[in-house]
Amino acid sequence: MKRNQTQNFFPKLSFLASLFALSVASAANERPNILWIFADDASRHIGPYGETVIATPNLDALAAQGVTFDSAFVTAPVCSASRSAMITGMYQWSIGVHNHRSQTDSGKGMGSDLYLESYRLPTRMVPELFKKAGYYVALNSGVSPESRRGKTDYNFVWKHFEYDSNHWMGCPEDKPFFAQLQLKGGKNRGDNSGSVDPEKMVLPPYYPQDPVLKEDWAQYLNSWLKVDREVGEAVKQLKDAGRLEDTVIFFMTDHGVSHLRGKQFLYDEGIRVPLIVRLPNGNLGGTRRDDFVSQIDVSAASLGLAGIDIPKYIQGKNIMAEDYQPRKVMFAARDRCDETVEIGRSVSTPRFKYIRNFLSYLPHAQPNQYKDGKTIMKTMRGLHNAGKLNELQARVFNPTRPVQELYDLKKDPNETVNLAENPKYQKALTSLRERLYAHMERSRDLGLIPEPILEDLGKRYGSKYKVLRQPKNKTMVRDLIAIIEAGERNDIAALRMGLKDENSAVRYWAATWLGVQKNVESSKALIQATKDSDPAVRVASALALARLGKAEKGIDVILETIEDDNWLAGMYAIRALEWSGVRTPDAQVAVELAVDSPYEFTRRIARRLSSE
Repeated sequence: MKRNQTQNFFPKLSFLASLFALSVASAANERPNILWIFADDASRHIGPYGETVIATPNLDALAAQGVTFDSAFVTAPVCSASRSAMITGMYQWSIGVHNHRSQTDSGKGMGSDLYLESYRLPTRMVPELFKKAGYYVALNSGVSPESRRGKTDYNFVWKHFEYDSNHWMGCPEDKPFFAQLQLKGGKNRGDNSGSVDPEKMVLPPYYPQDPVLKEDWAQYLNSWLKVDREVGEAVKQLKDAGRLEDTVIFFMTDHGVSHLRGKQFLYDEGIRVPLIVRLPNGNLGGTRRDDFVSQIDVSAASLGLAGIDIPKYIQGKNIMAEDYQPRKVMFAARDRCDETVEIGRSVSTPRFKYIRNFLSYLPHAQPNQYKDGKTIMKTMRGLHNAGKLNELQARVFNPTRPVQELYDLKKDPNETVNLAENPKYQKALTSLRERLYAHMERSRDLGLIPEPILEDLGKRYGSKYKVLRQPKNKTMVRDLIAIIEAGERNDIAALRMGLKDENSAVRYWAATWLGVQKNVESSKALIQATKDSDPAVRVASALALARLGKAEKGIDVILETIEDDNWLAGMYAIRALEWSGVRTPDAQVAVELAVDSPYEFTRRIARRLSSE
């Protein structure tokens, strides 16, 4: 949208906000209903964003009657972290819910009983705030009132307060509702109700124009056709019940398309999403906004429109508020996805995207059971092994990745030309890196604390949310960035000092980078570090020794730690075994035992190793 259109939007918006405030003050039953329609695994391939291969008439109509956001993003490119952020209105890295499928008391990622109490947040979820304010609260897995309870997928143990029902239709007429319709979205691949022709697919340049990939993309677009029908039905239900013009509808997805560079990645394919907001009576219909908006802003705006005080701890912005100040930059994070340890951060401006890879010594496409099991991933790996991918397409399979990535989004919207080493762009690179680091400190980003260590700290302080709120940990983010940067520039003296630091997270990174840099002179110090008081440091030191060709000096530490009471330490240990390349008889015995580990993601790595 042109800048003057954005400016003209806000006076109308202020009037609307005031109108809502008056209605809230006058009577409870005049408060607007809030409906979130939330779809899985889908990017912006719909009519309102220029998609022409498929027709999405219901979403087109929603946009014609609402506000379409051209720069909407999620803070994480994977379900549980993104959903955990949205349902709390907070950055996932600030509250310790950044690692995919973590901190749960059941299902995938279920933690040890020893830590369960620390998995509870000291803050309230958005639905709780609505319920406390007198709203009828519902959560459905689809459009039908007969559908089961909808998807949650939160990375914390939550108070299972009673939803009033699965669907808003049970709401009394004199009461407002807050409801969520959770749709399968891109997970509906295989739905045969669409007829998209694979031959019409033109894939982004970072994917080969392969028949298997084109067929998958066609199925993905077919899944959008089902979503479009579901949105049409949801709007019809409201209209038939006489509640459409009392309801604010938010439509968005939880992250981008499930593809190699989409889901789980910080490129726009993974984090840029559709967001359409329909206000009562179609107010501001057909408006487009280009200001940066995050899914946590939807949480704040929903509360604000309902006249509910937004708690100070919520980090989202009320994008419908009279005093709304648009974001100048957008932050996002990539962390552990199932058994695959990741740490990446990004910051975007309208012109540039900067990605900071804190695990630059590993490939982008690490082993991952979920992604590796997909036909598209098998096809891509097969083409790569056969030498049939060009440099761009093969880049994610490189054994390492750049420390920094910088893309000019105006000239290179597909994010294919990394400008981080280009002298002409060093000013932009430095500025964005500094903004990112400042935000990591300001938002108390927990992502650089190795997860086994964070697990114990969360238990010590009552929750991970409280870790960086301790005075003694005030400089921890800065200290961890410093030791990682020392490793990247091969500052052995700083790393050797770090190995003696009082902070176990600093010791972990010092040991890791001494191994990555293959500093054989540090072997004696690393052998001593395998006796560290912290299991994560012991494992990092043992893996470092393996990278120095001295695996025998630390392998017993790795094997012993696989069964540690801290299940994350156990997962890190078997992950270290996988990366070490050690396959001795003792290692094989440990692997077979780990196949029955109580922790899902330790089991996944063990199964992968046992099948070698």
